[in-house]
Amino acid sequence: MATTTIQVSREVRDHLATLAKERGLSLGQLVEALAADQPTAAQRAERLAADREVVRRLIGLELSDEDFDQAPDVLANIHKIAASKAAHPVQDTAA
Repeated sequence: MATTTIQVSREVRDHLATLAKERGLSLGQLVEALAADQPTAAQRAERLAADREVVRRLIGLELSDEDFDQAPDVLANIHKIAASKAAHPVQDTAA
């Protein structure tokens, strides 16, 4: 495998080296793992298209991409509700 050099500040290099050591990796392995965890815009678009095709097959409807784009963000709404409940838990008044 061919390798290359990436220039970063000493602070960044030292931070990456610490992270690598904590994870039992070489610096190169850490950078590879970090890069693998960050999909490109093209990869994200490909995943979105594949996910939408699965939804279309499962519900049996021909939904356009515009239909998906205009649909409510159910997961975001669930997160908002959960965050609200965590910030304001229901008090047990039965005691």
